Amino acid sequence: MRRPATDEERLAGYRDLFVLVEYRAVFTASVLSWIGDYLCKAAVALLVFDRTGSVLASAAAFAVGYLPWLTAGPLLAAVAERYPSRSVMIFCDLVRAALIGLIAIPGVPVAVLLVLLFASGLFAPPFEAARSSQLPHILTGDLYPLGIAFNNAIFHLAQVFGYAAGGMIAGYNPHAALLLNAGTFVGSAFLLRRYVKLRPATLGATHRLGLWRETGQGYAVVFGDPVMRAIALITFATVTFVIVPEGLAAAWASEIDGGGAAQGLIMAANPLGVAIGGLILTRLLRSRTRTRLIRPLAILAPLTLVPALLDPPLAGVLLLVTASGVVMSLLLPAAQALFKSVLPTEYRARAFGVMNSGIQIAQGTAILATGALSERFSTSTVIGAWCGAGVVLMFFVIFRPLVRPEPSVPSSDPAERTR
Repeated sequence: MRRPATDEERLAGYRDLFVLVEYRAVFTASVLSWIGDYLCKAAVALLVFDRTGSVLASAAAFAVGYLPWLTAGPLLAAVAERYPSRSVMIFCDLVRAALIGLIAIPGVPVAVLLVLLFASGLFAPPFEAARSSQLPHILTGDLYPLGIAFNNAIFHLAQVFGYAAGGMIAGYNPHAALLLNAGTFVGSAFLLRRYVKLRPATLGATHRLGLWRETGQGYAVVFGDPVMRAIALITFATVTFVIVPEGLAAAWASEIDGGGAAQGLIMAANPLGVAIGGLILTRLLRSRTRTRLIRPLAILAPLTLVPALLDPPLAGVLLLVTASGVVMSLLLPAAQALFKSVLPTEYRARAFGVMNSGIQIAQGTAILATGALSERFSTSTVIGAWCGAGVVLMFFVIFRPLVRPEPSVPSSDPAERTR
């Protein structure tokens, strides 16, 4: 008769996550914020289009929410380390609720609306940095990668739901959709205030050096340490290739004569793959196995999209894009868990801010570059060739150390410690 597994041997499960009151609160607050964000994107894009009749203005309204990540993301993330994480998250939620509430007022000029939307987006980087910094305190051991994988899966489902609900509600009344978005931020703030412990800031007043220097320390920690640098490069390189089908979905759908329905299916395929992998496969693998798989998964992620060169029909396209999502559902949580394990606690918010901004920049650059190439070549050819180049690139990127030979000894200067 086989003896019962010990706590060390037993795989962590979702029940272990949800018995933790703080995790339930942070998770629910995050879901509310995610859904609210995508409700807002859908509602604002439709509202601006109705008001101006301009597709360009509508697209600009959709894209303006990403600008804070591309401009001041790491700097704003550094602010999050100066104050308790819970306080930062609550403050960001309440300010965003107020700004979105102003956008919901009928008759607000489009220029003012875009400024308010940009201002609201400025509070996303510190919120996400504070949440990333908070989670390792709540989830320990193998619960952390499992929680990250589950959060990633639900994030992508929230993206699909938020777009769908936002489109339906905004089609009826965009102002109501925006007020609902503001309500999600208020609900998030309440949950955080009621159920999450108040922990001290990781960067005390006596250790502050100025935001610019502190932001520079975040970059020094990430890119000065060989393990964290390798994880960052793998992450940035991978998303550079996997994001392309979503960004070129409209053109790809047009090439295969699929229309708007095909575009929606292509855009939803990657989030669906991430959800499937995050909810099912991650649960079946131990932490060490996931870490060992980082390198092969980094190659497999772009490789799954190389068959686009064969100009597949819609069913083939959906299969390829969904498969890339499944691979990402295993790769990113494993990389994040390894990143957390070697990241000094006092730099968590800044380092995660650097990572989040890098991901946004990599995705935006990839979509712009492949969009320009698609002006001269077919979309399927561009995606297949782009990801083929990604496979070659990943062979160079993955041959970097993912394990330190010895534990590093922290010093007072992150730049010195990570040389």
